[in-house]
Amino acid sequence: MKRKMNLPLLLTTLSLLFTLTGINAQKKGTINHPDFSEFVYQGEDPVYREYPLQSDEFYNPILQGCYPDPSITRKGNDYFLVTSSFAMFPGVPIFHSNDLVNWKQIGHVLDRKSQLKVHDSGISAGIYAPAIKYNPYNDTFYMITTQFAGDIGNMVVKTKDPFKGWSEVQKLNFGGIDPSLFFDDNGKAYVIHNDAPDRGKERYEGHRVIKIWEYDLEKDQVIPGTNQIIVDGGVDITQKPIWIEAPHIYKKNGTYYLMCAEGGTGDWHSEVIFTSDHPKGPYRPAASNPILSQRYLDPDRENKVDWAGHADLVEGPDGKYYGVFLAIRPNAENRVNIGRETFILPVDWSGKYPVFENGLIPLEPKQKMPQGVANMTGKEGFFPNGNFIFRENFRSPTLDYRWIGVRGPREDFVTSGKRGITFTPFAVNLKEVAPTSTLFYRQQHNNFTATATMQYKPQSEKDLAGMVCYQSERFYYLFGITKKGKQDYLVLQRTERGSSKIVASVPIDTNNPVSLQVTANGNDYRFNYATGGIRFENLGGTLSGDILSTNVAGGFTGTLIGLHATTKNDAQPE
Repeated sequence: MKRKMNLPLLLTTLSLLFTLTGINAQKKGTINHPDFSEFVYQGEDPVYREYPLQSDEFYNPILQGCYPDPSITRKGNDYFLVTSSFAMFPGVPIFHSNDLVNWKQIGHVLDRKSQLKVHDSGISAGIYAPAIKYNPYNDTFYMITTQFAGDIGNMVVKTKDPFKGWSEVQKLNFGGIDPSLFFDDNGKAYVIHNDAPDRGKERYEGHRVIKIWEYDLEKDQVIPGTNQIIVDGGVDITQKPIWIEAPHIYKKNGTYYLMCAEGGTGDWHSEVIFTSDHPKGPYRPAASNPILSQRYLDPDRENKVDWAGHADLVEGPDGKYYGVFLAIRPNAENRVNIGRETFILPVDWSGKYPVFENGLIPLEPKQKMPQGVANMTGKEGFFPNGNFIFRENFRSPTLDYRWIGVRGPREDFVTSGKRGITFTPFAVNLKEVAPTSTLFYRQQHNNFTATATMQYKPQSEKDLAGMVCYQSERFYYLFGITKKGKQDYLVLQRTERGSSKIVASVPIDTNNPVSLQVTANGNDYRFNYATGGIRFENLGGTLSGDILSTNVAGGFTGTLIGLHATTKNDAQPE
């Protein structure tokens, strides 16, 4: 007697078999899930060879690579520092120190999708200018920032312990950018921020104002009707100053100090100071402004550091004040590929106004240590600086905090295993404003070598895995393995203003691991490869790093070096 075929059951069984076959194939590495087993980044800037450290010195910047807009706070002997992160995920890297020299990254403030809505944001959107402040009156840390993503705008999160994570986002009811909190010694709280002038009162392009609000600590919200303008235009509005922003208020000896950036975050950047007898003003500018800038100096100076500004002050463990701020180290072509970095200088506050020591002359690559501090950078988990090697074999169950995604979590496409990390590629191209399956590490030197070892067999021309040097979704180099017909190819693609062209391609044997390498010597980038452990060969010659600079690409980020995979490849070998 024949039995009727149970079609739904048969389809379910077949589906399960196909699924299991796919899983087993993935485990055996026979489908397009690349395994990365090693990554080595080595900085080779001549300045660090020419200026070796003495026992009582440390290097500036303290955070190399794209760590801009620093803000700092203190509770007892603990210092916490945050920087902007734009559309990087997780967002707002946070660092801890006990001495202002040796810093450990302890995580990110915004590490959940519920806090960070950058999934459809361009690389230079997202998180701008976070400010971290400790309120001793309720023993709480606050991080306030502007999130150009979703419908968030200005926002605040808080915690009792920065080592243990942060609250969900509280949206704030005001416009503008660059908010900061000030907690007075009578327990009152205020928010200050940059904004446009009142409607109809704009006097020139770049005219901005600083506003202040009273802040309700119980509701975590500005108090309606308490806002007022405390700085209009900048130090001297008759000179048409541009982009007064990044305000912070401090109180010392009964006087309120308002410190702001002025001049925009480019070559006219500076830091200026005002004083008042009341937190809501009126504020009077110091006669000696600016108190920090590199804008008046010889443009051809040696070991050039520029764009200094966007600062925050803190009292150090030695009782002396220090200021963290952003600046750049351009390459020999004066291009900004590394991005804006975090620097620190001692501040002389022995007179009425704080002044950055040596902040108006060419910044030096080395600084004297605060008394009693030992330089531990690069040791025991402290961030390295100078020339260093970062080596990653991906054997740890958790990724180093220096690895980031763009627009979405790393964990959505990366899994760890015995062979390193395995990527599950997204059907997303690098040009798309969407989460990509790319694991990024910041470029931290003008001269560097970055090498990744990968095992990968693409299944079609839509599959690609390899490395990327990424300034934005419209400007990048892609260096990876794909397929054409039955042959695997290594391709090098240059994308400028969203338009791509193949620089070079070559057939490649993927039966063994392939090592891909990017080297930079200032503006000159080279892309090399090696198969089966044999010596490296170059593909495409020496190429310009122009598209990796903010001079050409615009925006606010530095170059990101990525390990990348996709099933929506558009780089076809020629």
